[in-house]
Amino acid sequence: MTILPREFYSKDTVMVAKNLLGKKLVRKIGKTEVAGIITETEAYRHNDDPASHAFRKITERNKVMFGKVGMSYVYFTYGMHFCFNVTARSPETAAGAVLIRAIEPEKGIKIMQENRCSINVKNLTNGPAKLTQALAITKDHYGVDLTRKSTLYIADGVKPKKIEASPRIGIRDATEKLWNFKIKN
Repeated sequence: MTILPREFYSKDTVMVAKNLLGKKLVRKIGKTEVAGIITETEAYRHNDDPASHAFRKITERNKVMFGKVGMSYVYFTYGMHFCFNVTARSPETAAGAVLIRAIEPEKGIKIMQENRCSINVKNLTNGPAKLTQALAITKDHYGVDLTRKSTLYIADGVKPKKIEASPRIGIRDATEKLWNFKIKN
C-alpha cells in the first residue's frame, strides 16, 4: 500500500476532491488498523468560495488550510461532531481543503461498530460525523501529516468507474458549485 505523496495534494482543490475517490483512508488505533475506501468528498477553496472556512481570513481554526498540503484539518461542528479534511490546493491558491464525507469500511469494522455503537455496516461511515466517530478521529488529529505512515494517512486504493458531482451538502453560500463528489453505485 503506497501512501499518497504531498504532490498528490498540490493541485486544484476540486481536482484533488475527485482524485481522492477510491483512495484508502487508514487509521491506526493502538495496534489495530481501521480502514475504508473514500466514497464521497467535497472541495472547499479560498477567496472564490464563500462556503469555505478560509474565505474571509486565517484563524486559529482554519490556519492549517493555509499551510502545507497533505495535512489533516479536523474541526468541531454543531457543538458535537468532528469533521475530517485534508488540505489541498494548487501552488497559486492561498488555501483549500477536501472534506472526506464517507468511506466504505474495509478493515477493522468491529472497532468501527463499537465506536459508533452500531452494527449496521451500511450506515457506519456514510457521513462526515459518522466517519470521524467510527475511526476515532478527534481534534488531536488536527495538523497530522497524511503523507507519512502514522496513526492517520491516505493511501492508494481503487479507481472508480463513475463519479457523480452535485451541490455540496449543508451550506448556504456557493450552492451553485457542484463540488460534492461520490463514487456512483
